[in-house]
Amino acid sequence: MKKKASDFRYNTGEARVPWAAVGENYNVEDMMSFIRFMMQGSGEDYEAIMRDVERDVRKLDAISEPPAKLSVDVMVAKAETMADEYLNTKGSLFVTNCTAGFEIAYKYANLEPGDEVIVPAITFVATMAYPLSVGCKLVFADVDPITLNMDPADVARKITPRTRMIVPVHIGGYPVDMDPIMELARKHDILVLEDAAHAFGAVYHGRKLGTIGDFGSFSFHEVKNITSFGEGGVLVTNIEAFRDDMRRARFLGADFTRSIKDWLYDVSACQGKRGPFVAGNYSTTEIQGLGLCRQIERIEEIINVRRMVATYLNDRLKECDALILQDLGSEDIRPTFHLYKLLIDPEKAGGDVQLFKKKLTQRGVTNIPHFGPLYRFNIMRTYGYDEDAIAETCPNCEEVFYHRFTHFPIYGLTKEQVDYMADSILESIDEMQRGV
Repeated sequence: MKKKASDFRYNTGEARVPWAAVGENYNVEDMMSFIRFMMQGSGEDYEAIMRDVERDVRKLDAISEPPAKLSVDVMVAKAETMADEYLNTKGSLFVTNCTAGFEIAYKYANLEPGDEVIVPAITFVATMAYPLSVGCKLVFADVDPITLNMDPADVARKITPRTRMIVPVHIGGYPVDMDPIMELARKHDILVLEDAAHAFGAVYHGRKLGTIGDFGSFSFHEVKNITSFGEGGVLVTNIEAFRDDMRRARFLGADFTRSIKDWLYDVSACQGKRGPFVAGNYSTTEIQGLGLCRQIERIEEIINVRRMVATYLNDRLKECDALILQDLGSEDIRPTFHLYKLLIDPEKAGGDVQLFKKKLTQRGVTNIPHFGPLYRFNIMRTYGYDEDAIAETCPNCEEVFYHRFTHFPIYGLTKEQVDYMADSILESIDEMQRGV
């Protein structure tokens, strides 16, 4: 494959001696490795077909050209446009991962040592990583005992004059009660960053999750409902004045609309809420953009399949009064069903969730309570937090995590596997109730 002229990120234009953006293009052998990775198999039939594929790829190689760019370009832009159309937003930014989106939003807040950020007691560590790294004080809001989401009433109790951000997390793709969160934020001039890692496509009172707060960041990691070839994220904002700077914040504040003397571009700080900040590098690839475009096209179908499995499980399990089933939502509340949440009533079940999980594991049924309480991690002790003191302020978290809830897989399963999972849940509860 020959090289062809491109903009090399800078707009140098066509030339007799071009400087191609892609230093080394992928050859036929590389492409065959990619095909084998994406469509894995073994045996004589598989290898015979692969020989045919390689022959055709070599023919295609003789009459085709490689892409001019592999980093941020037209496919990334198309993915952003599709995200905006789906979310009803403007200026979506495709970044390396959801955590990168968080970091840009946190930087906009100009967080400093001693500033307070309220996060839920149960979430993935990425939610708290940046504020912890810059010396902020993390304040842990207790969770709702049914949804496992941030409890707005506890958020209200824990706001202080130093509170700079509130970070609601839509666990499993089920919406946080955002109205009271936003009311508190506006009353106290606090920024809201929605951790919508699980929630691309969920709806709260007519609005897509992630589009309600000042910022929303989505994850397209391989385990999410849709993925951009394993990693990726989209950041959106309702702060219109920041959208241009947010785009520059993806690549080190580089400004290609102007230049310094004898150079191709300028670099400037991005403007945050209280002052400037230095941007990082969160650039994504064209392949990721292509992957995201393809999967956004079928997101509603994906959510519907998950909803059907959740509905079926609820129907199978509803007669057991020891179980508190996943809320399927309503016209106003539409989850993504990234996870199937199940709670038990320890008194009615004859034991707590630890025994329940053990019995399910013995039956070969994977179940994981997402996530461990943040304040229990060693890193918190390293930074001087008292986990037991925090636990006392989060009684619901302690109760539901250690005694009541777990999550089950809800995708990629056959009807037989779903049936077996439901049978195993009911059999496990039955054994607990009988004391065997």
